[in-house]
Amino acid sequence: MPYPAVSVQELKKCAAEVRLQIVQAMGPGKFHHFGGSLSATDLLVALYHRQLRLRPSEPDWPERDRFVLSKGHAVPALYVCLARCGFFPKEELATLKTLGSNLQGHPDMRKTCGLEANTGSLGMGLSVANGMALAGRATGRGYRVYVLLGDGECQEGQVWEAAMTAAHYRLDTLTALVDRNELQAMGRTEERMSIEPLAEKWRAFGWETFGIDGHDMGQICEALDAAAEVKGQPAAIIARTVKGKGIPFMEGDPGFHNVVVTQEQFAEAVAALEATIASFGG
Repeated sequence: MPYPAVSVQELKKCAAEVRLQIVQAMGPGKFHHFGGSLSATDLLVALYHRQLRLRPSEPDWPERDRFVLSKGHAVPALYVCLARCGFFPKEELATLKTLGSNLQGHPDMRKTCGLEANTGSLGMGLSVANGMALAGRATGRGYRVYVLLGDGECQEGQVWEAAMTAAHYRLDTLTALVDRNELQAMGRTEERMSIEPLAEKWRAFGWETFGIDGHDMGQICEALDAAAEVKGQPAAIIARTVKGKGIPFMEGDPGFHNVVVTQEQFAEAVAALEATIASFGG
Protein backbone atom coordinates (compact mmCIF):
# COMPACT_ATOMS: atom_id res chain seq x y z
CA MET A 1 0.00 0.00 0.00
CA PRO A 2 1.51 3.37 -0.98
CA TYR A 3 0.03 5.22 1.98
CA PRO A 4 -0.30 2.79 4.91
CA ALA A 5 -0.41 5.67 7.41
CA VAL A 6 -3.83 6.81 6.16
CA SER A 7 -6.51 5.18 8.30
CA VAL A 8 -10.00 4.22 7.21
CA GLN A 9 -11.40 6.80 9.62
CA GLU A 10 -9.24 9.53 8.09
CA LEU A 11 -10.42 8.53 4.64
CA LYS A 12 -14.06 8.67 5.76
CA LYS A 13 -13.61 12.20 7.07
CA CYS A 14 -11.75 13.17 3.91
CA ALA A 15 -14.67 11.89 1.80
CA ALA A 16 -17.09 14.02 3.82
CA GLU A 17 -14.92 17.07 3.23
CA VAL A 18 -14.62 16.28 -0.46
CA ARG A 19 -18.40 16.08 -0.81
CA LEU A 20 -18.75 19.51 0.74
CA GLN A 21 -16.09 20.94 -1.58
CA ILE A 22 -17.84 19.40 -4.59
CA VAL A 23 -21.13 21.07 -3.72
CA GLN A 24 -19.46 24.38 -2.89
CA ALA A 25 -17.65 24.36 -6.24
CA MET A 26 -20.88 23.62 -8.10
CA GLY A 27 -23.01 26.15 -6.27
CA PRO A 28 -26.62 27.11 -7.05
CA GLY A 29 -28.02 28.39 -10.31
CA LYS A 30 -26.03 26.29 -12.79
CA PHE A 31 -26.45 22.81 -14.24
CA HIS A 32 -24.14 20.29 -12.57
CA HIS A 33 -23.87 16.51 -12.26
CA PHE A 34 -24.53 16.25 -8.54
CA GLY A 35 -25.75 12.67 -8.30
CA GLY A 36 -22.92 10.78 -9.97
CA SER A 37 -20.20 12.96 -8.50
CA LEU A 38 -21.40 12.26 -4.97
CA SER A 39 -21.90 8.52 -5.51
CA ALA A 40 -18.30 8.14 -6.74
CA THR A 41 -16.66 10.25 -4.03
CA ASP A 42 -15.63 7.46 -1.64
CA LEU A 43 -14.04 5.48 -4.48
CA LEU A 44 -12.06 8.49 -5.68
CA VAL A 45 -10.91 9.39 -2.18
CA ALA A 46 -9.61 5.86 -1.58
CA LEU A 47 -7.76 5.98 -4.89
CA TYR A 48 -6.22 9.43 -4.60
CA HIS A 49 -5.53 9.54 -0.88
CA ARG A 50 -4.37 5.96 -0.43
CA GLN A 51 -3.90 3.78 -3.50
CA LEU A 52 -2.39 5.65 -6.43
CA ARG A 53 1.35 6.22 -6.69
CA LEU A 54 1.58 9.84 -7.81
CA ARG A 55 3.91 12.81 -7.69
CA PRO A 56 1.83 16.02 -7.97
CA SER A 57 5.04 18.05 -8.24
CA GLU A 58 6.05 15.79 -11.16
CA PRO A 59 2.74 15.04 -12.90
CA ASP A 60 4.43 13.33 -15.87
CA TRP A 61 6.47 10.95 -13.69
CA PRO A 62 6.76 7.88 -15.96
CA GLU A 63 6.18 5.38 -13.14
CA ARG A 64 2.99 7.02 -11.87
CA ASP A 65 -0.20 4.99 -11.65
CA ARG A 66 -2.84 5.99 -14.18
CA PHE A 67 -6.50 6.76 -13.52
CA VAL A 68 -9.19 7.19 -16.20
CA LEU A 69 -12.58 8.64 -15.26
CA SER A 70 -14.69 6.97 -17.92
CA LYS A 71 -17.89 8.46 -16.44
CA GLY A 72 -16.50 11.88 -17.22
CA HIS A 73 -19.55 13.81 -16.05
CA ALA A 74 -18.49 13.05 -12.44
CA VAL A 75 -15.31 15.06 -12.89
CA PRO A 76 -16.12 17.63 -10.16
CA ALA A 77 -15.33 14.92 -7.59
CA LEU A 78 -12.05 14.21 -9.36
CA TYR A 79 -11.15 17.91 -9.51
CA VAL A 80 -11.51 18.20 -5.75
CA CYS A 81 -9.28 15.16 -5.17
CA LEU A 82 -6.65 16.50 -7.58
CA ALA A 83 -6.67 19.89 -5.86
CA ARG A 84 -6.37 18.32 -2.42
CA CYS A 85 -3.40 16.27 -3.64
CA GLY A 86 -1.67 19.41 -4.92
CA PHE A 87 -2.01 19.17 -8.69
CA PHE A 88 -3.43 22.70 -8.81
CA PRO A 89 -4.51 25.32 -6.23
CA LYS A 90 -7.76 24.64 -4.38
CA GLU A 91 -8.86 28.17 -5.20
CA GLU A 92 -9.35 27.08 -8.81
CA LEU A 93 -12.30 24.92 -7.76
CA ALA A 94 -14.41 28.08 -7.62
CA THR A 95 -13.96 28.45 -11.40
CA LEU A 96 -15.71 25.16 -12.22
CA LYS A 97 -17.52 25.36 -15.57
CA THR A 98 -16.80 29.03 -16.16
CA LEU A 99 -15.59 30.39 -19.51
CA GLY A 100 -11.82 30.00 -19.83
CA SER A 101 -11.46 27.85 -16.70
CA ASN A 102 -9.14 24.86 -16.59
CA LEU A 103 -11.97 22.97 -14.88
CA GLN A 104 -14.60 22.24 -17.50
CA GLY A 105 -17.71 20.06 -17.21
CA HIS A 106 -15.93 17.02 -18.63
CA PRO A 107 -12.25 16.06 -18.32
CA ASP A 108 -9.82 17.77 -20.68
CA MET A 109 -6.24 16.61 -20.09
CA ARG A 110 -4.94 19.54 -22.16
CA LYS A 111 -6.31 21.98 -19.60
CA THR A 112 -6.20 20.27 -16.21
CA CYS A 113 -3.02 19.07 -14.53
CA GLY A 114 -3.32 15.49 -13.26
CA LEU A 115 -5.83 14.23 -15.80
CA GLU A 116 -4.75 11.26 -17.93
CA ALA A 117 -7.49 11.24 -20.59
CA ASN A 118 -10.31 13.24 -22.15
CA THR A 119 -13.59 11.48 -21.36
CA GLY A 120 -17.30 12.11 -21.40
CA SER A 121 -18.44 10.17 -24.44
CA LEU A 122 -19.54 7.16 -22.43
CA GLY A 123 -18.13 3.71 -23.11
CA MET A 124 -14.63 4.73 -24.16
CA GLY A 125 -12.66 4.87 -20.92
CA LEU A 126 -11.96 1.17 -20.53
CA SER A 127 -10.47 1.04 -24.03
CA VAL A 128 -8.18 3.94 -23.11
CA ALA A 129 -7.16 2.17 -19.91
CA ASN A 130 -6.40 -0.99 -21.87
CA GLY A 131 -4.01 0.99 -24.04
CA MET A 132 -2.26 2.40 -20.98
CA ALA A 133 -1.88 -1.07 -19.46
CA LEU A 134 -0.52 -2.47 -22.72
CA ALA A 135 1.92 0.45 -22.99
CA GLY A 136 3.10 -0.17 -19.44
CA ARG A 137 3.80 -3.80 -20.29
CA ALA A 138 5.59 -2.91 -23.53
CA THR A 139 7.86 -0.37 -21.82
CA GLY A 140 8.49 -2.43 -18.70
CA ARG A 141 6.92 0.16 -16.41
CA GLY A 142 5.60 -0.95 -13.05
CA TYR A 143 2.55 1.28 -12.91
CA ARG A 144 -1.03 0.17 -12.40
CA VAL A 145 -4.07 1.47 -14.28
CA TYR A 146 -7.48 2.17 -12.75
CA VAL A 147 -10.68 3.14 -14.55
CA LEU A 148 -14.04 4.18 -13.10
CA LEU A 149 -17.18 3.42 -15.10
CA GLY A 150 -20.81 4.27 -14.50
CA ASP A 151 -23.34 1.46 -14.39
CA GLY A 152 -25.51 3.02 -17.10
CA GLU A 153 -22.33 3.25 -19.11
CA CYS A 154 -22.10 -0.55 -18.98
CA GLN A 155 -25.00 -0.62 -21.45
CA GLU A 156 -22.46 0.47 -24.09
CA GLY A 157 -21.18 -2.29 -26.37
CA GLN A 158 -17.66 -0.87 -26.41
CA VAL A 159 -17.34 -1.56 -22.68
CA TRP A 160 -17.72 -5.27 -23.32
CA GLU A 161 -15.40 -5.27 -26.32
CA ALA A 162 -12.80 -3.63 -24.09
CA ALA A 163 -13.52 -6.11 -21.28
CA MET A 164 -12.95 -9.00 -23.67
CA THR A 165 -9.73 -7.40 -24.91
CA ALA A 166 -8.33 -6.86 -21.39
CA ALA A 167 -8.96 -10.48 -20.46
CA HIS A 168 -7.49 -11.77 -23.73
CA TYR A 169 -4.25 -9.88 -23.13
CA ARG A 170 -4.23 -10.83 -19.43
CA LEU A 171 -3.90 -7.22 -18.29
CA ASP A 172 -3.38 -7.89 -14.60
CA THR A 173 -2.18 -4.33 -13.91
CA LEU A 174 -5.69 -3.09 -14.76
CA THR A 175 -8.54 -2.57 -12.29
CA ALA A 176 -12.01 -1.41 -13.35
CA LEU A 177 -14.38 0.04 -10.78
CA VAL A 178 -18.10 0.28 -11.54
CA ASP A 179 -20.12 2.93 -9.70
CA ARG A 180 -23.28 0.82 -9.32
CA ASN A 181 -25.75 3.45 -8.11
CA GLU A 182 -28.56 1.82 -10.16
CA LEU A 183 -29.59 5.12 -11.76
CA GLN A 184 -28.80 6.84 -15.03
CA ALA A 185 -29.89 10.13 -16.55
CA MET A 186 -33.42 9.03 -17.41
CA GLY A 187 -34.25 6.62 -14.60
CA ARG A 188 -33.29 3.23 -13.14
CA THR A 189 -30.77 1.21 -15.12
CA GLU A 190 -32.85 -1.95 -14.83
CA GLU A 191 -35.85 -0.20 -16.35
CA ARG A 192 -33.97 1.56 -19.15
CA MET A 193 -31.73 -1.38 -20.14
CA SER A 194 -31.03 -4.11 -17.62
CA ILE A 195 -27.36 -4.88 -16.96
CA GLU A 196 -27.79 -7.57 -14.32
CA PRO A 197 -26.32 -10.01 -13.44
CA LEU A 198 -23.44 -7.53 -13.64
CA ALA A 199 -20.78 -9.28 -11.57
CA GLU A 200 -21.39 -12.57 -13.36
CA LYS A 201 -20.96 -10.82 -16.70
CA TRP A 202 -17.54 -9.45 -15.75
CA ARG A 203 -16.52 -12.90 -14.53
CA ALA A 204 -17.77 -14.47 -17.76
CA PHE A 205 -15.58 -12.04 -19.70
CA GLY A 206 -12.53 -13.28 -17.78
CA TRP A 207 -12.18 -10.78 -14.95
CA GLU A 208 -11.53 -11.48 -11.28
CA THR A 209 -14.54 -9.71 -9.79
CA PHE A 210 -15.28 -8.29 -6.34
CA GLY A 211 -18.58 -6.93 -5.01
CA ILE A 212 -18.53 -4.27 -2.30
CA ASP A 213 -20.45 -1.49 -0.59
CA GLY A 214 -19.05 1.53 -2.40
CA HIS A 215 -19.55 3.75 0.65
CA ASP A 216 -17.81 1.41 3.12
CA MET A 217 -14.25 2.73 3.12
CA GLY A 218 -12.89 -0.41 4.72
CA GLN A 219 -14.39 -2.59 1.99
CA ILE A 220 -13.12 -0.24 -0.72
CA CYS A 221 -9.54 -0.39 0.60
CA GLU A 222 -9.64 -4.16 0.99
CA ALA A 223 -10.96 -4.62 -2.54
CA LEU A 224 -8.32 -2.32 -4.03
CA ASP A 225 -5.60 -4.26 -2.21
CA ALA A 226 -7.04 -7.59 -3.35
CA ALA A 227 -7.33 -6.40 -6.96
CA ALA A 228 -3.65 -5.39 -6.92
CA GLU A 229 -2.71 -8.98 -6.03
CA VAL A 230 -4.62 -10.59 -8.92
CA LYS A 231 -2.33 -12.25 -11.46
CA GLY A 232 -2.98 -13.29 -15.04
CA GLN A 233 -6.26 -11.44 -15.49
CA PRO A 234 -7.75 -7.97 -14.96
CA ALA A 235 -9.83 -7.17 -11.86
CA ALA A 236 -13.26 -5.55 -11.59
CA ILE A 237 -14.79 -4.03 -8.46
CA ILE A 238 -18.58 -3.64 -8.52
CA ALA A 239 -19.30 -0.93 -5.94
CA ARG A 240 -22.88 -0.58 -4.77
CA THR A 241 -23.49 3.11 -4.22
CA VAL A 242 -26.24 5.69 -3.74
CA LYS A 243 -26.63 8.47 -6.26
CA GLY A 244 -26.43 11.82 -4.48
CA LYS A 245 -24.83 10.23 -1.40
CA GLY A 246 -24.54 12.53 1.59
CA ILE A 247 -27.42 14.88 0.75
CA PRO A 248 -30.73 13.39 1.92
CA PHE A 249 -32.99 15.12 -0.59
CA MET A 250 -30.76 14.03 -3.48
CA GLU A 251 -30.11 10.43 -2.49
CA GLY A 252 -31.58 7.88 -4.90
CA ASP A 253 -33.32 10.53 -7.02
CA PRO A 254 -32.47 10.41 -10.75
CA GLY A 255 -33.70 13.98 -11.03
CA PHE A 256 -30.38 15.12 -9.58
CA HIS A 257 -28.29 13.54 -12.31
CA ASN A 258 -27.70 16.91 -13.99
CA VAL A 259 -29.68 19.74 -12.48
CA VAL A 260 -29.76 23.33 -11.29
CA VAL A 261 -30.24 23.59 -7.52
CA THR A 262 -31.87 26.60 -5.90
CA GLN A 263 -30.18 28.76 -3.29
CA GLU A 264 -32.36 27.08 -0.66
CA GLN A 265 -31.41 23.57 -1.83
CA PHE A 266 -27.76 24.57 -1.91
CA ALA A 267 -27.92 25.84 1.67
CA GLU A 268 -29.66 22.63 2.78
CA ALA A 269 -27.01 20.49 1.06
CA VAL A 270 -24.15 22.43 2.63
CA ALA A 271 -25.74 22.18 6.08
CA ALA A 272 -26.16 18.41 5.75
CA LEU A 273 -22.55 17.92 4.68
CA GLU A 274 -21.19 20.24 7.36
CA ALA A 275 -23.10 18.23 9.96
CA THR A 276 -21.51 15.04 8.65
CA ILE A 277 -18.04 16.53 8.92
CA ALA A 278 -18.77 17.76 12.44
CA SER A 279 -19.77 14.23 13.47
CA PHE A 280 -16.14 13.14 13.08
CA GLY A 281 -15.05 15.56 15.79
CA GLY A 282 -11.74 17.38 15.93
